[in-house]
Amino acid sequence: MSTLQIGLAIIGGLVLAGVVAYNAWVTNKSAPLTARERAGGGSSDERAGDETLPYTPADLAEHEVQRVDPVFGDAPGAPEPADAAAVAVAAAAVSINPLMNQPPEKRPGLDALIDVIAPLMLEHEVSGDAVLAALPGTRRVGSKPFAVEGQSDSTGEWESPRPGQRYRALQAGVQLANRSGPLNDIEFSEFVVKAQAFADALGAAPDFPEMRAEVARARELDAFASGHDAQLGFMLRARRTAWSPGYVAQHAAQLGFVAGALPGRMVLATTQSGNAPILSLMFDPQAAMAEDPEQSALREIALSLEVTHVPRSEQPFVRMRQAAMALAEAMEGTVTDDGGQPLSPEAMDQIGADLESLYDALDSRDLSAGSPQARRLFS
Repeated sequence: MSTLQIGLAIIGGLVLAGVVAYNAWVTNKSAPLTARERAGGGSSDERAGDETLPYTPADLAEHEVQRVDPVFGDAPGAPEPADAAAVAVAAAAVSINPLMNQPPEKRPGLDALIDVIAPLMLEHEVSGDAVLAALPGTRRVGSKPFAVEGQSDSTGEWESPRPGQRYRALQAGVQLANRSGPLNDIEFSEFVVKAQAFADALGAAPDFPEMRAEVARARELDAFASGHDAQLGFMLRARRTAWSPGYVAQHAAQLGFVAGALPGRMVLATTQSGNAPILSLMFDPQAAMAEDPEQSALREIALSLEVTHVPRSEQPFVRMRQAAMALAEAMEGTVTDDGGQPLSPEAMDQIGADLESLYDALDSRDLSAGSPQARRLFS
């Protein structure tokens, strides 16, 4: 073989090796960032910090926080939340308070503010077992929840019927409005039929309010609710390299998020045990359920806040905003609205100001955000 041929063969081998190396580099750069890479890279100080957070979706599932939906006391068959009414795009989150094991505030399930209530007069006390046996099979009237309460003979408090208790008075109720709309004539009539049948089974005499007045009250309440329902949300989009589910979970866990009830959902728990979570973080559930989630590429995640379900005292918007900024900085992302437009600090300030006005309006109607009444109305 001549010297020229040998030289050309060497050059060809070098070119081929260069192509292989370049392809390997491109493949490595395009792979999603994973929790293992984050924990193994960076300075010694960074590694020391990350070693305390070996979180993956599987690890976090052990600390799952279930969503708690509003119900009438302990009554079974309580309504599932309907699709949310529209509103704004927003952002926020501050330092995370530790979860406290405080009991939720106890209030009667039925409330004249948001329910039609019909007293059921009794000739004598009835047992909780008899009340439970007489309850209708379904606890809904059209699209509205239906409930029965008894006044305990021992405590005098209104409560959902329980076996072994005795009740000196009963009342039946149906919710005036929810996200499905106001109580209408047909639903009111169905409520009367259902409550009458229950009363007949116990020998009680119901006292129903006038239908026209209650339906008008339902429409007025629905009009207020429609103008003050708010769900805030924004997107966090990757600027460069995509993220794996484990990478997202690791950074979210540093801010106090834990695995939710559904794949691809994490939540920031409230300081009040039993209440709905403050914030939700969501990404593609298919990526979370993949055989090898670390090879799934995520280019965006969503943060959302159910404004009417979280008390103002939790500072949910502030916490959401700061959490978004922290995640964006740590994962090289950009905070945008649903249309992909970046959210400026000025836009977030305006959203925060509008939110304070919303809280004030809810407070003025005794429907403060996060209260049992507000959670039932906005469901």
